[in-house]
Amino acid sequence: MIDNKDTYPIISKAVAADIETVHKILNFFAEKGLLLPRSLSELYEHLRQYVVLKTVPGGPVQGVCGLGICWKDLAEIQSLAILETHQGKGFGRKLVETCLEEARLLDLNRVFTLTYVPHFFFKMGFKEIDKSCLPQKIWADCLKCPKFPDCDETALMLDLKESAS
Repeated sequence: MIDNKDTYPIISKAVAADIETVHKILNFFAEKGLLLPRSLSELYEHLRQYVVLKTVPGGPVQGVCGLGICWKDLAEIQSLAILETHQGKGFGRKLVETCLEEARLLDLNRVFTLTYVPHFFFKMGFKEIDKSCLPQKIWADCLKCPKFPDCDETALMLDLKESAS
C-alpha cells in the first residue's frame, strides 16, 4: 500500500471504464454547488475531452478535468474535481497543465474557465475577464444552465501564446 507521502499522480486520457466514477466525483461536487452536474450520457458522449488522475497504476479515479473545444482558437477547462482526500497535493494543477498542453498541441490560442475558485487559476496565469467575452460559451452552454442569467462563477482566460513566452 502506498502512503500519502509516496502518492504520485498518474494522469491519462479517460476511458469508458472510468466514467461511472467520474460521474460520481463530479456530481458529489455538484451537490455542494461547486460544479454543474453532468449526466452519464453527456460524460460518455464527451469521453475524449477528459483526463483522469489515479494515484496507483490501475487504481480508482481520484480526480478529473476536461478540455472542451469551443471555437477555432478557444477551449474551456471544465469539470476540474479532485476527491477531498487528495486535494492540496498539486494534483489539480497537474490535471490543468495536461489539458493546457493538449490545447497547445491542438494549436488553440486561448483557454478559459468559469470557476468558484479563481485564486487557483490566478496562480496558473489566468486573468479575470467579463463573461461577455465568451459568446460561444454563453450560446452553447450557459443558456441551458439553471443559474443563467445569474451566474456567480468567475470567468478567467489564459492566452497560451503569452504564457509560452
